[in-house]
Amino acid sequence: MRRSKGNLKMAVVAFLGLGVMGYPMAAHLKNKGGHDVTVYNRTTAKSEQWVAQHGGKLAVTPAAAAEGKDFVFSCVGNDDDLRSVTSGPDGAFKSMKKGAIFIDNTTASAEVARELGQKAEGAGFSFLDAPVSGGQAGAENGVLTVMVGGKQDAFDKAKPVIDAYARMVGLMGPTGSGQLTKMINQIAIAGLVQGLSEGIHFGKKAGLDIEKVVEVISKGAAGSWQMENRHKTMNAGKYDYGFAVDWMRKDLGICLAEADRNGALLPVTALVDQFYKEVQSMGGNRWDTSSLLARLER
Repeated sequence: MRRSKGNLKMAVVAFLGLGVMGYPMAAHLKNKGGHDVTVYNRTTAKSEQWVAQHGGKLAVTPAAAAEGKDFVFSCVGNDDDLRSVTSGPDGAFKSMKKGAIFIDNTTASAEVARELGQKAEGAGFSFLDAPVSGGQAGAENGVLTVMVGGKQDAFDKAKPVIDAYARMVGLMGPTGSGQLTKMINQIAIAGLVQGLSEGIHFGKKAGLDIEKVVEVISKGAAGSWQMENRHKTMNAGKYDYGFAVDWMRKDLGICLAEADRNGALLPVTALVDQFYKEVQSMGGNRWDTSSLLARLER
């Protein structure tokens, strides 16, 4: 930490990956958190755009971005992308200082989290796997849920910084536990969306007014975030309101691979994953996850 503004301690941080999630998350660190932010993105033009909009600095490699920073954040696509920006030839791990903390917001495997956690510990800094839930809207509004794996002391230092883009931050256990918790999150969502899709489909076939149905059942045991926030767009056949099918299939693939390792049985998750595969075959790769209904209404 460097300087103070009232009771808020200011940190020197880097953010690696300015996609639909990372771009606004980095902005909250700069604008809401008041931190000194350096950004890196594989496409430099995106970094230039971010700096023009929010200030701060840009770096042309993850290693350059991470040098001298108290906290380094990442939010990239998958395990391979994460390895590239951390332990790759120009990765952040090459230049991170002793005692710094690396916070990874990517949804990745628990396996890669443990791997990078060991490398970080051997190099004298900390690693937290910290995947997020809340989608693009949650990132833009700074109200993400963050599930963290790692050591308590590193979490305690990082949480006040993470708070800039989150409304809930919890330490779930040792390294990898954040990713495992995110897997549970995605498993639960997949089942909920399929159930909601079938319910709406059934209601239409039965000739019911879906709005009236949801107004009643959403106040009972069937109620959920998905029902409250997605039933209107689903009923209208519009699927451009959030987390894409391609991304969900990536996440469910991680869940199913971990289940193979730990022996968990995920029959519904495996089935819904195949339903999403059918949505992809319909051209719905970038539709949001509520598009399971479209499969039923073909």
